[in-house]
Amino acid sequence: MKKAGILNRHLAGALAGLGHGDGVLVCDAGMPIPDGPRVVDLAFRAGVPAFAEVLDGLLGELVIEGATAAEEVRRANPEAAELLEGCFPALEHVPHERLKELSAGARLIVRTGEARPYANVLLRCGVFF
Repeated sequence: MKKAGILNRHLAGALAGLGHGDGVLVCDAGMPIPDGPRVVDLAFRAGVPAFAEVLDGLLGELVIEGATAAEEVRRANPEAAELLEGCFPALEHVPHERLKELSAGARLIVRTGEARPYANVLLRCGVFF
């Protein structure tokens, strides 16, 4: 058994298979999940695990070259907006409906237990070299 990093075997395996340019949607419990992408559902109960905790863990494992969030997050969830803008200075904002469309092209969706609106971000994987 791993003693550090991500312990969830489904998530660890999915992350290992990602490549340059692949999309990873990290989403709250209310985000519609499209058919197609691999889904790792971490939601245990409302708020557990939190969006911030999952995002922090993923950022420790991945190289990210870009990120997109819903523009509505600024108004509806200022805490999530502050977190995302702190993590991604060049964060792109699109309407929530567009984010849902883009999520269908993601290679992986990681669903958190977050129960606050618009705690969603689409990450674009980079390379470590």
